[in-house]
Amino acid sequence: MHDLESRLKATIRDIPDFPKPGILFKDITPVLADPKLLRATIDWFAELYAGEKIDVVVGMESRGFLFGAPLAMELSAAFAPARKPGKLPYDRVSVEYTLEYGTATLELHSDAVKAGDRVLIVDDLLATGGTARATCDLVEKLGGEVVAACFVVELGFLPGRQALGGVPVRSILTY
Repeated sequence: MHDLESRLKATIRDIPDFPKPGILFKDITPVLADPKLLRATIDWFAELYAGEKIDVVVGMESRGFLFGAPLAMELSAAFAPARKPGKLPYDRVSVEYTLEYGTATLELHSDAVKAGDRVLIVDDLLATGGTARATCDLVEKLGGEVVAACFVVELGFLPGRQALGGVPVRSILTY
């Protein structure tokens, strides 16, 4: 195991039965409280995608913002937040997607991604892949090309990668 992986594993907190019984929540807030570890995490992603000519980094609400904005700065790319309905003030595009317990909607500003833009999707965690797939769909709806999707943590026992189809996925940790 690499040093970053072991540091993240030692820092990420397990919260049993959150948000409901039977779920083991992976809490990344201790990573955010450790500036050196947060920097190492952003650097890991930045080094991975440095040669990819990324135009836009899209982070999903809300923890994707925490990794996406500093990563966009490192890659000299724009940052675009993918948000829940009613949070973006300008003209938007929307995608409704299925969750295990219903449906949800995600939105991007209509000018967040331009036709031909090379886009990197980032979030803290990949589980079933519904939110990440919806984000890819939003980018593609605007004419962007999803270069890859990256995550701090991936729950490998869930079908997140499959939901993303052919989109290359990189995660620092896989449980």
